[in-house]
Amino acid sequence: MSAPDAFALRSSTTLISVFRDECRRIRGVDMLTDRTRAIKERLFAGRRRVSLERARLLTESYRRTEGEPVIIRRAKALRHVLANHEIVIDDLDLLVGNRSASPRAGVLSPEMSPYWIFRELDGFPTRPQDPFEISERAASFYRDELYDYWKGRSLNDFYVEHLDDSVAAGERDGVFSIAQTDKGQGHIICDFSEILTRGYGGVLTEASGLLARDPENAFLRAAVICLEAVIAYVRRYEREVIDMSGRAASTRARELARIAEILHRISTEPARDLYDALQLVWLTEVALQHESNASSLSLGRADQYLWPFYESSVANGESPDFIRELIQCFYLKTNSIVAIRSTSSASFFAGFPIGFNLVVGGVDDQGRDCANELSDLLLDVQRDTRLPQPNLSVRIHAHTPPELYRRTCEIIRLGDGLPQVFNDEVNIDAFVRRGIALRDARDYGVVGCVELSIPGRMYGLHDISMFNMVRCLELTIEENPDGFADFEALVEALKNTISDYVRLMVRGCNTCDLAHRETSPTPLLSCLVRDSLKKGRDITSGGARYNPSGVQGVGTANLADALMVMKRAVFGEGEHGERIEPVISYGGLLKLLRDDWKGTEGETWRQRFINRYPKYGNDIDEVDRIGAELLAFYATEVARHSNVRGGTFQPGSYTVSAHIPLGAACGATPDGRRAGEQLADGGLSPMVGRDRHGPTASLRSVSKLENELDSNGSLLNVKFSPATLSGETGLEKLEAYLKAFSRLRIQHIQFNVVDRATLEDAQRHPDRHRDLVVRVAGYSAMFCELSQAIQDDIIARTEHVL
Repeated sequence: MSAPDAFALRSSTTLISVFRDECRRIRGVDMLTDRTRAIKERLFAGRRRVSLERARLLTESYRRTEGEPVIIRRAKALRHVLANHEIVIDDLDLLVGNRSASPRAGVLSPEMSPYWIFRELDGFPTRPQDPFEISERAASFYRDELYDYWKGRSLNDFYVEHLDDSVAAGERDGVFSIAQTDKGQGHIICDFSEILTRGYGGVLTEASGLLARDPENAFLRAAVICLEAVIAYVRRYEREVIDMSGRAASTRARELARIAEILHRISTEPARDLYDALQLVWLTEVALQHESNASSLSLGRADQYLWPFYESSVANGESPDFIRELIQCFYLKTNSIVAIRSTSSASFFAGFPIGFNLVVGGVDDQGRDCANELSDLLLDVQRDTRLPQPNLSVRIHAHTPPELYRRTCEIIRLGDGLPQVFNDEVNIDAFVRRGIALRDARDYGVVGCVELSIPGRMYGLHDISMFNMVRCLELTIEENPDGFADFEALVEALKNTISDYVRLMVRGCNTCDLAHRETSPTPLLSCLVRDSLKKGRDITSGGARYNPSGVQGVGTANLADALMVMKRAVFGEGEHGERIEPVISYGGLLKLLRDDWKGTEGETWRQRFINRYPKYGNDIDEVDRIGAELLAFYATEVARHSNVRGGTFQPGSYTVSAHIPLGAACGATPDGRRAGEQLADGGLSPMVGRDRHGPTASLRSVSKLENELDSNGSLLNVKFSPATLSGETGLEKLEAYLKAFSRLRIQHIQFNVVDRATLEDAQRHPDRHRDLVVRVAGYSAMFCELSQAIQDDIIARTEHVL
């Protein structure tokens, strides 16, 4: 029976109702089975190691394909990796698919940049953030073989060779940094619904037909190579499973026989039920990881594209316990892959985030609520696994069902920082304002941390740069030691600085974009993104339907607070433009900043500026308006520019963990911040410790920003005391808070629900808290795997009560 027939004929309202009742009966209990508990323990039992397997195999292929078109070389390299990497079948798991021989290994990509790896080989085991073990044999192989081949040939070499000197100077000024110049791009959601309903055989038939009509098209040739390679790859797993089943005990042999049957089917055919679908989705993710070794190859709206297969499984009599265990296995698989980054990059993205963002809830293409039983179950399985991946996200809107609100609040209250919440009331409008068709905008998903994307239709370079607006203020002040005629002149000069550096940032981003096109196309991924096959172009060459570039403006809160101090204390301007008495000269303030508030007098001024002037995040219009004006200006400047794929730049506002290193790049600022101190976390969050009027005041401050402009995504962190959310009353308060968030048209919110004492004890006694998961910024991580600087930041965030 075909997949569509299965959906039409095997679904049953009665069966789904019975199944729902059974799910409700088992909900709320620790539901990890003996199998999944053992798999979880194994994931974290060993030390993380560096893996050179992919790098070795990729290099072997590249040595054989000298002189061929780059995209063909990439396709043949993927084929060689898929055909030869070591397959490992767990003796317990219900799903197969491994990126590396050992879980949570750091897979290196010297074709992206061999240099940082070479410099850091000896430091991987001891670096402060995200350490990895590496054997001397592996280090020697890298030095003697891989480095020698890739130096001068990598993506980073192309980027550096073509980079404008003025852009390099701008990066050295510390205003912006271009990302993805030493790694795969990722940050995309492929078209899972297409793969599940057509199968790889169907996509291959389409690609082969297009190639027959255009035989000289290198992209289409590469596409066929990749699709054939994935089909062969799935069949490799089938053979391994069959071989393993011959040695297994009877119960496991029956499980393996079913897995082998599934693998045989999904190698070319559509999925028939949830088991087929989850296995096909996971092997697609693994194959894409082998292709580009990129982060944030996200999972999209899983409750929507998996729903018909879930219905089919229920109608066919699959038990609730088995389905739950199957989803647990899937969730655990997403924690088997981590990202290894340079020491510098790890400080921006601390805690190994890989960005398997999975979204539930929201509206359908007609604007109707489309939450279902699977939305609820996908949320509830987080209660079982209690791990950072998948990076669960919930879409809410004015007509979100009460049941989904309740389940969301219950899972948030667990304290893992999951799920994060996105607001359809503003995010759909944000995309429509950028020219996205309404039907597509309503289908938005989330990639990586908080970046908004259109599943299967957008290649958005969502994390291509971060822009430090606080550093722009510092440069503006430094370059004008004699001061300004008035506050408006200062703001105008600041805007000019922002505009100048945005232009430089855009040039750098476009150079990086070109580097990916010329050295690292992704033909397999492109087959799974509309309209790349029809256009006959890789997504790095503009093959996707939508082609923006996303850049993040950081420091809204610090900028608003600093300018508020200068407005009143230096320029003597009151809330409504009336004159008030200045308390310090421009030169006097400049000296305090250059001296970093040293001495008793400096500290007196610092405390005065912190405590006597309004701060963003407290629902004070005067300071909130300053933040809104500057963020809107930044967003408008960004959107003026075009990229090399025919798209435009779109702004966002989030930091990941970059508020630590970006703060280190800034001197003292007028808001009382010391030189090198972190910036406000999140992106739109108030500066740590400055939001003193409660969590609803913070919401109102953020609501005054023009949130529709941040179409690349924004981030608001909130930290609650566990006590304030306890019991039925606590859930009702959190529900009301989320509904207020929705009505106020704020894009995103996420929560840490953990008390300071627990965090401080975990910092002192990590062995007692190995399972503690916290929200960093757009993603969750194991608290004890974070550096002390990130831990200190999370501890210091204001702990609110409702």
